[in-house]
Amino acid sequence: MTEIIGATFDLYRDALRATVRSLMRGWIIALAVVVFAGLMFVASAIAAPLGILGGFLLGAVNALLIGATLGLVGQAINTPRPLTLYDIKWSFGQYFWDVISVGFVIWLPIAIIDQGAAANPSGPFLAAAIFLLLFILLNPAPEVIYQVRPGSPLDVIRLSYEFVVQNWIEWFLPLALVVAPFGLSFFFTISERMGRGALLDFFQLLALPFQLLQQALSYLGLPSVAGLTLLVLLTPLATVAMLIFRGHLFAALHGSSRRKRAFQGRS
Repeated sequence: MTEIIGATFDLYRDALRATVRSLMRGWIIALAVVVFAGLMFVASAIAAPLGILGGFLLGAVNALLIGATLGLVGQAINTPRPLTLYDIKWSFGQYFWDVISVGFVIWLPIAIIDQGAAANPSGPFLAAAIFLLLFILLNPAPEVIYQVRPGSPLDVIRLSYEFVVQNWIEWFLPLALVVAPFGLSFFFTISERMGRGALLDFFQLLALPFQLLQQALSYLGLPSVAGLTLLVLLTPLATVAMLIFRGHLFAALHGSSRRKRAFQGRS
């Protein structure tokens, strides 16, 4: 047990160190995230009056920007050189079909859940429980897409499930430590929101860092203008840091085991 705890500590230490190095190389991703958020706002405004056609348009733009973000994060993790504007240009189109196909597969069940919740007095509670389950089981879907490159959306879902079953303690412990000071109600709120999109919705991807920073800054008692300014400035960088840390942690856990990591630590 002591060896496993030590190996887990080493795992997080190495992931944090690698995250700092990758963030220094890939800080430009934070600027890309700001631009991508602006594009999503524009797309949302255009899509709003178009009904179902607007929904398809917004879904395509979301998949384009999520895929580009994942491509840039993968570059920051795997490339030893600093990222440039060329890399942002190169990222467009990366993982587009992977993201949009997974989104389509989970869209229909989510629509059915929403309709059932509206018609049933216990619906909201059941829906929240289902979205919590989706948040847990599909949590590593972004990393599966850009690191494992499975052949179909069902493979993404299967591999995400298998990864969570094998590594749920190591994968969720950092999130639990970060969220714990804000209570269970905060966790259930973000899990319900992020469970809807398997972390493949651009605005939902920003939601966790945004809400964590919002809670932390509110405890500091900063003036509203100063707090809002810091929130806007720090959210893109925090989002990129979160994605890079997740990427390094996933790379270390995927294809490994607690026993193997303990043995390597002992060696």
